[in-house]
Amino acid sequence: MPLARSQLMAVSDPFAHASDEDLLLAHASGDPRAAGALTQRVLPRVLAQALRMLANRAEAEDVAQDAMLRLWRIAPDWRRGEAQVSTWLYRVTANLCTDRLRKRRHVAIDMVAEPMDSAPSVAAQMQTGARLRALSDALAQLPERQAQAVALRHLEGLSNPQIAAIMDISVASVESLTARGKRALSAIMAGRKAELGYDDDEPT
Repeated sequence: MPLARSQLMAVSDPFAHASDEDLLLAHASGDPRAAGALTQRVLPRVLAQALRMLANRAEAEDVAQDAMLRLWRIAPDWRRGEAQVSTWLYRVTANLCTDRLRKRRHVAIDMVAEPMDSAPSVAAQMQTGARLRALSDALAQLPERQAQAVALRHLEGLSNPQIAAIMDISVASVESLTARGKRALSAIMAGRKAELGYDDDEPT
């Protein structure tokens, strides 16, 4: 009897219905296929988070690789149910990015990350890339915890309870950090509007 489509998918991908934690624990138990499956699932999210914070693909790729290596190192000590793999990765990626942001100051325009848009004009690419870099450089000027909270809230779109779990702080602390960070970030970005060609009513 021919297998149904769902059955064929299950045979071709034995980890299709496994959770991130299941895959990590399977990797820790010595299953190399689990590591590959988990990497395919989470690496794009890690890379996207790092790229949004750093606005530099080479740096983002370095951070993503470092975050994944750290995940594999802690796999043998992972305790089921204590945390979510995605939450752990958000925290580690945010920490690695803020470490790089602290070391970064004003960077020449020729180091602006190449935009990801499919086919905008060259002028639009330069403007978009400059704005991404401006936002990233502005984050670098915030205190570390503010930068993390602002990035997780306004770049990643996470809720305050999610951020509280990632940063291991209270929701009230998240609200305070994001409010202060957003005010500081807005002030920094306001000083760059004329230089980067922002309109007065355009969000930063």
